[in-house]
Amino acid sequence: MKTILATAYAVNPYKGSEDGTGWNLVGEIARYNKAIVVTRENNRESIEKFLNAYPDTFHNQIQFLYFDLPYWMRFWKKGDRGAMLYFYLWQLFMPRFIKKSNVSYDIVHNVNFHNDWTPTFLWLLKKPLVWGPIGHHPKAPAEYVYKPYGQLEYIKSRVLWFVKNMFWSLDPFLKLAFKKADKIICMNTGAEANILQKSKIVKMPAVSADPVDSGLIFQTKKMFTILSVGRLVTLKGFDVTLKAFYKFYMSLSSEKKKNVRLHLVGKGPLLKSIKEQIKELALEDAVLITEWVEKEKMKEIYAEASVFFFPSHEGAGMVVPEALSYGLPVLCFDNEGPGEFIDASCGLKVLYSTYEKSIEQFSFRLDHLYHDQHFYEKLSLGALQKFKSKFDWKVKGEILKDVYDSIKN
Repeated sequence: MKTILATAYAVNPYKGSEDGTGWNLVGEIARYNKAIVVTRENNRESIEKFLNAYPDTFHNQIQFLYFDLPYWMRFWKKGDRGAMLYFYLWQLFMPRFIKKSNVSYDIVHNVNFHNDWTPTFLWLLKKPLVWGPIGHHPKAPAEYVYKPYGQLEYIKSRVLWFVKNMFWSLDPFLKLAFKKADKIICMNTGAEANILQKSKIVKMPAVSADPVDSGLIFQTKKMFTILSVGRLVTLKGFDVTLKAFYKFYMSLSSEKKKNVRLHLVGKGPLLKSIKEQIKELALEDAVLITEWVEKEKMKEIYAEASVFFFPSHEGAGMVVPEALSYGLPVLCFDNEGPGEFIDASCGLKVLYSTYEKSIEQFSFRLDHLYHDQHFYEKLSLGALQKFKSKFDWKVKGEILKDVYDSIKN
C-alpha cells in the first residue's frame, strides 16, 4: 500500500460537478491506498460534517490538510470571479505548504480543477507525479453559438478559446508540467494533443456516478418524458433541446401529445430567456422547468424519465453517467465531450453540420425513440451496461490503482 498526496482544489461531499468529482476521486484513491488530501479551507466544514456523520467507511484512510493563500493575496476573489487566477496562485504556493507540513508520501497527484491549460507545480516536490483527469471544453462551432445567442456570446466564447491557446502556447510552467508528469490522465481526446510523450497518457473520463437502487431502474413510465439537466448557460445547448423538442412535439397527433413532455432541470442566466421561448412556442403545457431540487428528489426525476437529451458542447458532463445509471438512452452531439461517452449501444448522436439540420436530426431521433419500443428498450439496457462497465466510480478506483502500481518509486 502506498501513500498518495492528492491536491483537490474543489472537493465537497455535498455538492456535484467539480466538487463532487473531487470527493469521489479522493474516495477511490483511499479504497486501495492511504491518501493525504490538500484542499481549500472553505471545504473544511462540509468535509468534517460528513466524516462525523459517516465514521465507519473508508475515511480512516484519508488525512485532510487545508491550505489557502493569505487574505491579502485573495481579497479580490468573489465566488467564480477570479477563480482561475486564484487557482493558479494556489497551485504555485502549494509545494511550499506541503514541505512545511512534514508529511510522508510516495506519489503526488493533482486531482482538480480538471483543466489542461493551467499548470501543476507538484513536480517541485521531486516525487512521481500523476496529473488529472484533465481536459477542456472544445470550441463549439460558430453557428451553434452565434445563431441562438448573438454576437456578444460568440465573442466571449472566442476570447476564452484564445486565452486557452495562449496558455498552451506560451506558458513555460504548463510546458514544464507536461514534461515532468509521470502519468497524465486525459478525460477526452482533445486533452491528448498537447502531450508530446504519448506513453504518459491514461484515458479516463472525469465523470462517473453511484449505482442506483434497482427499484428505480426501468420503472413503468407514466409519460414519455425527455429530460435535460444542467446549468442554464450557453455551453449546455438548451436552445437545441427546446427547438428539437418543439419540432418533434408538433409532429405528433393531439392524442400522442398528451403523453409527451420535456422536463428541464437547472437554473442560470438563460432561465428567463428559456421561459420566454417556451411561451412564444406555446409549449407551456408540454414543458416543465424545475429550477432546483434536492438530491433525493433528483432520483425520482431520473426514474420517471424516458430519454436523456444533452446537446451540450462541453468536454464532459457529470449528468451523463447519472442518466446511464438509470438506464436512460442518451441523445447528444458527436463531439469530444458527451459524444465520447456514448455509442450505438446506449444512445444516439448527431454530427455537427448546420444549426437547423442538427435540430432536425435530434427531432428525428426523438421520434424514433418514441415510436420504436423495441429499439428504445435495447438502448435502455445498453445504457445500464455502459454505466456498469465504464462509469461506476469503482471503475475509476481500479484505474487509479493500476496507475499508482505502474509507478516505481
